[in-house]
Amino acid sequence: MAAVERDQAACKTYRHNFIPLEPGVTLYETDILNLSPTAVQRKHFASSCECDILLGGPPCQGFSTHRIKNAGVKDPRNALILRYFEYVETLRPKVFLMENVPGILWPRHAEFIEAFYKRGHAACYKVFQPLIIDARDYGVPQRRRRVFVLGIRKDVDFNGHWPPPPTHSEHQDLFQSGDLMPWVPAASVFSLPISDQDENRIHMRHTPELIEVFASTPKNGGSRRESGRILPCHVGHNGHKDVYGRINPALPGPTMTTACINPSKGRFVHPTENHGITVRHAARFQTFPDSYCFKGGLISAGNQIGNAVPVKLGKALLESIATGLQCECLGGQNSILNGEPND
Repeated sequence: MAAVERDQAACKTYRHNFIPLEPGVTLYETDILNLSPTAVQRKHFASSCECDILLGGPPCQGFSTHRIKNAGVKDPRNALILRYFEYVETLRPKVFLMENVPGILWPRHAEFIEAFYKRGHAACYKVFQPLIIDARDYGVPQRRRRVFVLGIRKDVDFNGHWPPPPTHSEHQDLFQSGDLMPWVPAASVFSLPISDQDENRIHMRHTPELIEVFASTPKNGGSRRESGRILPCHVGHNGHKDVYGRINPALPGPTMTTACINPSKGRFVHPTENHGITVRHAARFQTFPDSYCFKGGLISAGNQIGNAVPVKLGKALLESIATGLQCECLGGQNSILNGEPND
C-alpha cells in the first residue's frame, strides 16, 4: 500500500497512526504534481501485482460553494482532478473512487468534469455519475454533503449496488418500522469525557470578552444573535447567522470544515461550555476513534480533520464496493491513497 500527502503535519499524523499497523506502507511526502505516476507504477506494480483501488481527494478550494460569483473558475488547483486521473491511467486500478465538494458540479466548472469523464471512458472505465452523499445517512453525527465519483475498469466484474443503501434517516416512519436508524445527534460526540492524557483535548484560547459572549449565548443551540453581540460587519445585514453559535446536541452537527475549531467560522461553540469545540470533538464528529491522534497542533489538526472523509462513511462505501467485486477487502497491500487536502 502507498499514500501520497504533501502536508508535513498530516504525514506525521499518518506515520503515527498507520505505520505501526502497516509497516510495509510507503508514504510519499510530496505534491502529486512532483511525483511521477510511472515511478509509482514501477516501484509497486512492476510485477504481476496490480493495483486494486485508487482513492483520492484532490484539492477543491476552487470548487468550494463558499466562492462567490465566478471566483475559483481559474484556480489552478481545479486541474488537480485531471492530475489524479493520470494516476488512474498509469496504475490501471480495478477501482477508483474520488471525493470532492458539491461545488465541483456547478456549471462554471463543467470543463473539468467533462474532461474527467472523457478520459475515464477513453481509458476503458465505467465511470458512474457523480453522487452527492450525505454522511448523516450512514451514521455520521454531522450533516456533510460530498460528491463521490466511482470508476470500475471495464474488464472487472462488478455485481454490487452503488451507492450503498443508507442506514440512517430523519424520517420517523422508516426507523420506527425498523428499516433504518435515526440520524445520530451531536450529543453522541459530547456524551463521553475526554482523557486528560489526550493531546487532542485542545481548543482555541478566547479573549475574556469573547468568553463573556459565549456565556450569554443560550446553551444547546443558541446563536450569535441571541447573545446580543453585534459586530461592525453585521450592521445593515444579518451576516453569517451560524458564526459564534453553539452546536445543538439534539441534531446532527454542522459540517466539520478545515476551520471547525474556530467559532468565528461557523456554529462551532461547545453546546454548554464557553469555548470552541476541541480537536477531539471535531475528530469524533468525523467518527475517528479516540485512539487516533492528530499531530501538528490546533490549526493543522483542524485542517486534517476537515479534509477527511468520515471513517464510518468511508467504511460503508468501501464495503459496498468490495461486495460488488466479491473481494474480502479493499485498501490492503495493493492500494494507493492520495491524501492531498480537499476542503
